[in-house]
Amino acid sequence: MTFRTLDDVPSLAGKTALVRVDFNVPMEDGKVTDDTRLRVALPTIQRLRDAGAKVALLAHFDRPKGKVVPSMSLKPVVDDLERLLGAPVRFADDCVGDEARAALADLDAGGVILLENVRFHAGEETNDPAFAQQLADLGDIYVNDAFSAAHRAHASTEGLARLLPAYAGESMRRELDALDAALGNPQKPVLGIVGGSKVSTKLDLLKNLVGKLDRLAIGGGMANTFLHAQGVDIGGSLCEKDLAETALEIIEEARRQGCELLLPVDVVVAKEIKPGAEAGVRALDRIAADDKILDAGPETVARLKRAMDLSKTLIWNGPLGVFEIPPFDKATVEAARHAADLTKAGKLIAVAGGGDTVSALNHAEVIEDMTFVSTAGGAFLEWMEGKPLPGVEALRA
Repeated sequence: MTFRTLDDVPSLAGKTALVRVDFNVPMEDGKVTDDTRLRVALPTIQRLRDAGAKVALLAHFDRPKGKVVPSMSLKPVVDDLERLLGAPVRFADDCVGDEARAALADLDAGGVILLENVRFHAGEETNDPAFAQQLADLGDIYVNDAFSAAHRAHASTEGLARLLPAYAGESMRRELDALDAALGNPQKPVLGIVGGSKVSTKLDLLKNLVGKLDRLAIGGGMANTFLHAQGVDIGGSLCEKDLAETALEIIEEARRQGCELLLPVDVVVAKEIKPGAEAGVRALDRIAADDKILDAGPETVARLKRAMDLSKTLIWNGPLGVFEIPPFDKATVEAARHAADLTKAGKLIAVAGGGDTVSALNHAEVIEDMTFVSTAGGAFLEWMEGKPLPGVEALRA
């Protein structure tokens, strides 16, 4: 994957850079409760400031549906961004038009301004060419530093990139490099772990991965559907029985592609899903009618760890069990810690992503030890499914 980065800009001094960031941060009572996405944007902002560019930040917040909704203003973000950046951040009450132009004209080189929520304009989500041109009129170059929004063909993620010289920011560059290392041009053998509750939400993902991986482990509730399809009595467990035939097709496609499919060989069950529930390990032929499969068993985890030992690259999306409720977090935590140990030892490139995955790795206290963890939910999943991301395609060299 080749894409344009800030290294390709002849000179940044005196330029106005329109930087698409993801500031769709958690808020409570008008205060930012998690500043992770603000911190992710700092390297790009600082690089542009150091080079003498004016930095105009474009972002969305929530879903105002093309109307001005005061409670969805980006203004509350300014104080936290100033604190993190250690420099003043101005704010403009609109992202286009006379007010935005005047605010940018008054900005010094190296200055930073946050423009108001792009989704206050209906043209943002419809990728309206006229709105994209209004944005383009404000700057000299476009920098996309919001991978998490790159799967949307919106005016500020795709349309604008077609109107100005477009480059990947530092965060975007790091994300794309990590993803390329995981699936684009990986060190082999490559192991995938796909978990979660439902096969139906990850059909495209599974179909894409069996053609790219050496081994694919399936866990979580979705593994139940595969077990059921193979004739295993899964008791009262979550299962999409109407997808049994689809599961068999994926099993056959994996065999045809030479991808070894790793399904549970033992499971952890309980009669009810609650903290501290009485749990037991069951072989697949010993699951009772009222048992609920809630986690992978110890032999399944041991097999997965051996597969990690044989791999050079790991890509992970989704937990192996109901990790939010102990004791059904054991398989996910044990597998995650083994992956982290291999990564720290330089034996494994481990790339993970997706909302539940990030939460699970945080729960296992290994998120800092993995090679790369993407916080981009939908964009990460669509990339794993092999779908082109409009915001990334626009940056290709």
